[in-house]
Amino acid sequence: MTETAQSITIVKNGPLIVRGSIPLSVQTIGVNDEGEAVKWIEGKQYPLQAVYSLCRCGQSKKHPFCDGSHAKCGFDGTETAERLPIVELSKTYDGPDIYLTDAKCYCALARFCDPHGGVWNMVKLSDDPEIRPVLLQEVWDCPAGRLVAWDKKTGEAIEPKFEPSIVLIEDPQKHCSGPIWVRGGIPVISADGTPYEIRNRVTLCRCGASHNKPFCDARHLLTHFKATEDK
Repeated sequence: MTETAQSITIVKNGPLIVRGSIPLSVQTIGVNDEGEAVKWIEGKQYPLQAVYSLCRCGQSKKHPFCDGSHAKCGFDGTETAERLPIVELSKTYDGPDIYLTDAKCYCALARFCDPHGGVWNMVKLSDDPEIRPVLLQEVWDCPAGRLVAWDKKTGEAIEPKFEPSIVLIEDPQKHCSGPIWVRGGIPVISADGTPYEIRNRVTLCRCGASHNKPFCDARHLLTHFKATEDK
Protein backbone atom coordinates (compact mmCIF):
# COMPACT_ATOMS: atom_id res chain seq x y z
CA MET A 1 0.00 0.00 0.00
CA THR A 2 1.45 3.37 -0.99
CA GLU A 3 1.62 6.38 1.32
CA THR A 4 -1.01 8.12 -0.81
CA ALA A 5 -3.49 5.22 -0.72
CA GLN A 6 -6.57 5.95 1.34
CA SER A 7 -6.72 3.80 4.45
CA ILE A 8 -7.37 3.76 8.19
CA THR A 9 -4.85 1.80 10.25
CA ILE A 10 -5.51 0.83 13.86
CA VAL A 11 -2.61 1.31 16.26
CA LYS A 12 -2.45 -1.29 19.05
CA ASN A 13 -3.99 0.34 22.13
CA GLY A 14 -3.72 3.63 20.29
CA PRO A 15 -5.35 5.86 17.69
CA LEU A 16 -6.55 5.46 14.12
CA ILE A 17 -4.01 6.60 11.52
CA VAL A 18 -5.83 8.07 8.52
CA ARG A 19 -3.88 8.29 5.27
CA GLY A 20 -4.69 9.55 1.81
CA SER A 21 -6.14 13.05 2.33
CA ILE A 22 -9.55 11.78 3.44
CA PRO A 23 -12.05 14.61 4.16
CA LEU A 24 -13.13 14.91 7.81
CA SER A 25 -16.31 16.62 9.00
CA VAL A 26 -19.03 16.64 11.65
CA GLN A 27 -22.66 15.68 11.13
CA THR A 28 -25.48 15.81 13.67
CA ILE A 29 -28.46 13.49 13.98
CA GLY A 30 -31.52 15.65 13.36
CA VAL A 31 -34.92 14.71 14.80
CA ASN A 32 -38.55 15.61 14.05
CA ASP A 33 -41.18 16.88 16.47
CA GLU A 34 -41.76 13.31 17.69
CA GLY A 35 -38.08 12.91 18.51
CA GLU A 36 -37.44 10.47 15.66
CA ALA A 37 -34.12 10.55 13.81
CA VAL A 38 -34.95 11.76 10.31
CA LYS A 39 -32.03 13.69 8.82
CA TRP A 40 -28.32 14.34 8.87
CA ILE A 41 -27.28 17.93 9.53
CA GLU A 42 -23.91 18.91 8.10
CA GLY A 43 -21.53 20.71 10.41
CA LYS A 44 -17.88 21.60 10.70
CA GLN A 45 -15.47 20.73 7.90
CA TYR A 46 -11.88 20.19 9.03
CA PRO A 47 -8.93 21.36 6.91
CA LEU A 48 -7.77 18.59 4.60
CA GLN A 49 -4.68 16.73 5.83
CA ALA A 50 -2.70 14.04 4.06
CA VAL A 51 -2.26 12.05 7.29
CA TYR A 52 -3.88 12.48 10.70
CA SER A 53 -4.54 10.48 13.89
CA LEU A 54 -8.02 10.12 15.37
CA CYS A 55 -8.56 9.37 19.05
CA ARG A 56 -10.28 6.10 19.88
CA CYS A 57 -9.69 5.96 23.65
CA GLY A 58 -12.20 8.74 24.31
CA GLN A 59 -9.82 10.67 26.56
CA SER A 60 -8.18 13.14 24.21
CA LYS A 61 -8.54 16.81 25.07
CA LYS A 62 -8.02 17.63 21.40
CA HIS A 63 -10.84 15.64 19.86
CA PRO A 64 -11.16 14.36 17.30
CA PHE A 65 -7.39 14.08 17.15
CA CYS A 66 -5.11 11.95 19.31
CA ASP A 67 -3.10 13.78 21.99
CA GLY A 68 -1.41 10.73 23.52
CA SER A 69 -4.00 10.23 26.25
CA HIS A 70 -4.28 6.53 25.39
CA ALA A 71 -0.83 5.96 26.89
CA LYS A 72 -1.62 7.88 30.07
CA CYS A 73 -4.97 6.19 30.75
CA GLY A 74 -3.83 2.66 29.91
CA PHE A 75 -6.35 2.27 27.10
CA ASP A 76 -7.09 -1.31 26.11
CA GLY A 77 -7.94 -1.14 22.43
CA THR A 78 -7.96 -4.87 21.84
CA GLU A 79 -9.94 -5.69 18.72
CA THR A 80 -12.70 -8.17 19.51
CA ALA A 81 -14.92 -7.92 16.42
CA GLU A 82 -15.65 -10.92 14.25
CA ARG A 83 -13.65 -11.11 11.02
CA LEU A 84 -16.45 -12.83 9.12
CA PRO A 85 -18.15 -11.09 6.17
CA ILE A 86 -21.13 -9.06 7.35
CA VAL A 87 -23.63 -11.21 5.43
CA GLU A 88 -22.61 -14.19 7.56
CA LEU A 89 -23.47 -12.22 10.70
CA SER A 90 -26.82 -10.98 9.38
CA LYS A 91 -30.44 -12.00 9.70
CA THR A 92 -32.54 -11.71 6.54
CA TYR A 93 -35.96 -10.06 6.25
CA ASP A 94 -37.77 -10.86 3.01
CA GLY A 95 -39.99 -8.60 0.92
CA PRO A 96 -41.55 -8.69 -2.54
CA ASP A 97 -38.94 -6.53 -4.33
CA ILE A 98 -36.27 -6.07 -1.69
CA TYR A 99 -34.81 -8.16 1.07
CA LEU A 100 -33.04 -6.70 4.06
CA THR A 101 -29.98 -8.01 5.86
CA ASP A 102 -29.48 -6.94 9.46
CA ALA A 103 -26.19 -7.43 11.32
CA LYS A 104 -27.32 -6.33 14.76
CA CYS A 105 -23.83 -6.62 16.24
CA TYR A 106 -22.82 -3.50 14.31
CA CYS A 107 -25.68 -1.30 15.59
CA ALA A 108 -24.63 2.24 16.55
CA LEU A 109 -28.17 3.22 17.65
CA ALA A 110 -28.51 6.15 15.27
CA ARG A 111 -32.25 5.30 15.16
CA PHE A 112 -32.98 6.22 11.52
CA CYS A 113 -34.52 2.76 11.06
CA ASP A 114 -37.42 3.41 13.47
CA PRO A 115 -39.80 5.95 11.82
CA HIS A 116 -42.79 4.84 9.70
CA GLY A 117 -43.13 1.57 11.57
CA GLY A 118 -39.53 0.48 11.13
CA VAL A 119 -37.61 -0.84 8.13
CA TRP A 120 -38.28 -4.45 9.16
CA ASN A 121 -42.00 -3.92 8.57
CA MET A 122 -41.62 -1.67 5.54
CA VAL A 123 -39.58 -4.27 3.65
CA LYS A 124 -42.73 -6.41 3.48
CA LEU A 125 -44.26 -3.63 1.37
CA SER A 126 -41.20 -2.89 -0.76
CA ASP A 127 -43.20 -3.20 -4.00
CA ASP A 128 -45.24 -0.15 -2.99
CA PRO A 129 -43.79 2.83 -4.96
CA GLU A 130 -44.50 5.18 -2.04
CA ILE A 131 -42.92 2.99 0.61
CA ARG A 132 -39.85 1.80 -1.32
CA PRO A 133 -37.97 5.18 -1.34
CA VAL A 134 -38.75 5.76 2.35
CA LEU A 135 -37.45 2.29 3.17
CA LEU A 136 -34.26 2.80 1.18
CA GLN A 137 -33.55 6.20 2.73
CA GLU A 138 -33.90 4.81 6.24
CA VAL A 139 -31.52 1.97 5.38
CA TRP A 140 -29.02 4.36 3.75
CA ASP A 141 -29.09 6.65 6.78
CA CYS A 142 -27.85 3.78 8.97
CA PRO A 143 -24.23 4.91 9.41
CA ALA A 144 -22.94 1.56 10.66
CA GLY A 145 -24.10 -0.39 7.62
CA ARG A 146 -25.90 -2.75 9.98
CA LEU A 147 -28.79 -2.63 7.52
CA VAL A 148 -28.35 -3.34 3.82
CA ALA A 149 -31.13 -3.48 1.21
CA TRP A 150 -30.78 -5.95 -1.66
CA ASP A 151 -32.54 -5.99 -5.03
CA LYS A 152 -34.21 -9.39 -5.39
CA LYS A 153 -34.02 -9.31 -9.20
CA THR A 154 -30.30 -8.64 -9.47
CA GLY A 155 -29.11 -9.89 -6.09
CA GLU A 156 -27.06 -6.71 -5.72
CA ALA A 157 -26.92 -4.40 -2.73
CA ILE A 158 -28.75 -1.08 -3.15
CA GLU A 159 -26.28 1.33 -1.57
CA PRO A 160 -25.90 5.12 -1.41
CA LYS A 161 -22.99 6.57 -3.37
CA PHE A 162 -20.42 8.01 -0.98
CA GLU A 163 -17.12 9.60 -1.82
CA PRO A 164 -14.45 8.37 0.62
CA SER A 165 -14.92 10.51 3.73
CA ILE A 166 -15.00 10.39 7.52
CA VAL A 167 -17.76 11.92 9.63
CA LEU A 168 -17.80 12.52 13.38
CA ILE A 169 -21.35 11.91 14.59
CA GLU A 170 -22.98 14.13 17.20
CA ASP A 171 -26.22 13.09 18.90
CA PRO A 172 -27.63 16.06 20.87
CA GLN A 173 -30.96 14.35 21.50
CA LYS A 174 -29.09 11.73 23.54
CA HIS A 175 -26.66 14.32 24.92
CA CYS A 176 -23.59 12.55 23.61
CA SER A 177 -21.06 12.28 20.82
CA GLY A 178 -21.40 9.30 18.52
CA PRO A 179 -18.90 7.17 16.60
CA ILE A 180 -16.61 7.76 13.65
CA TRP A 181 -18.59 7.20 10.45
CA VAL A 182 -16.38 5.85 7.66
CA ARG A 183 -17.92 6.15 4.21
CA GLY A 184 -17.14 5.13 0.66
CA GLY A 185 -15.27 1.86 1.05
CA ILE A 186 -12.15 3.07 2.86
CA PRO A 187 -9.99 0.09 3.93
CA VAL A 188 -9.71 -0.38 7.70
CA ILE A 189 -6.53 -2.24 8.69
CA SER A 190 -6.25 -4.11 11.99
CA ALA A 191 -3.32 -3.51 14.35
CA ASP A 192 -2.07 -6.95 13.30
CA GLY A 193 -2.01 -5.86 9.65
CA THR A 194 -5.12 -7.76 8.59
CA PRO A 195 -7.68 -5.75 6.59
CA TYR A 196 -11.30 -5.88 7.66
CA GLU A 197 -14.00 -6.45 5.05
CA ILE A 198 -14.31 -3.29 2.96
CA ARG A 199 -17.79 -1.83 3.38
CA ASN A 200 -19.53 1.28 2.12
CA ARG A 201 -20.68 2.28 5.62
CA VAL A 202 -18.83 1.53 8.87
CA THR A 203 -18.83 3.11 12.33
CA LEU A 204 -15.69 2.93 14.45
CA CYS A 205 -15.67 3.46 18.21
CA ARG A 206 -14.25 6.74 19.51
CA CYS A 207 -15.52 6.60 23.11
CA GLY A 208 -13.19 3.72 24.03
CA ALA A 209 -15.95 1.63 25.61
CA SER A 210 -17.13 -0.63 22.78
CA HIS A 211 -17.10 -4.38 23.35
CA ASN A 212 -16.89 -4.86 19.57
CA LYS A 213 -13.73 -2.90 18.82
CA PRO A 214 -12.79 -1.42 16.47
CA PHE A 215 -16.47 -1.00 15.65
CA CYS A 216 -19.07 0.97 17.57
CA ASP A 217 -21.60 -0.97 19.64
CA ALA A 218 -23.49 2.11 20.91
CA ARG A 219 -21.84 2.21 24.33
CA HIS A 220 -21.27 5.93 23.84
CA LEU A 221 -24.94 6.22 24.86
CA LEU A 222 -24.35 4.31 28.10
CA THR A 223 -21.20 6.22 29.01
CA HIS A 224 -22.64 9.61 27.92
CA PHE A 225 -19.46 10.19 25.96
CA LYS A 226 -18.84 13.77 24.93
CA ALA A 227 -15.91 14.70 22.73
CA THR A 228 -13.89 17.70 23.87
CA GLU A 229 -12.75 19.45 20.72
CA ASP A 230 -9.52 21.33 20.29
CA LYS A 231 -10.39 25.02 19.97
